[in-house]
Amino acid sequence: MIHIPKWTLIFIIVCVIAFVLQNITDSWIYLAFFPAFAFEAPWMFITSIFLHANFEHLFFNMIALFFFGSSLENRIGKRLFFMLFFISGIVGNIGYFFTSTNPYTPAIGASGAVYGIMGALATLAPFMMVYIYGFLPLPMIAAAILWAVMDLAGLFTPSGIAHGAHLGGMFFGVAFALYYRSFLARRRTWQIRYEY
Repeated sequence: MIHIPKWTLIFIIVCVIAFVLQNITDSWIYLAFFPAFAFEAPWMFITSIFLHANFEHLFFNMIALFFFGSSLENRIGKRLFFMLFFISGIVGNIGYFFTSTNPYTPAIGASGAVYGIMGALATLAPFMMVYIYGFLPLPMIAAAILWAVMDLAGLFTPSGIAHGAHLGGMFFGVAFALYYRSFLARRRTWQIRYEY
């Protein structure tokens, strides 16, 4: 049975509202993630997830969040999805903290959380077909590996992309899904033992 992906839609709405507010006031800078101020302003680990650099950044993150998030939320349930989104985003910021070349350059965006969702989905539904750039069909696991390799390479190439955040989020998503899958396997074993 397909359910409305509650938290996926809520996160998209919050990101869109935050983007509108970003273009009205400059106060958003206090919500962005600066590695240099991470321990002085720990709320940045969370608030930065909902900010985006420009419309293109917002658009592609929200498209990915809608399609991958909807699929994953229906697989693992609302509560676990909610937890995964936030922790992936936080771990993504930790990844940026350790890989940033300039601690005064802020990171913003839901990319770490989205990569966590993609990592979890690639682990739980590895052969689900997705279209890269809208036209190249690949199994989810192959797409995730491709994105991970590109981000690993990106760590050594100066750019405005927080590759460390992507990798941190994906790492947590994969770890979460591996634990979730093993938990389901153990629960099935318990049920079989109980029935017999």
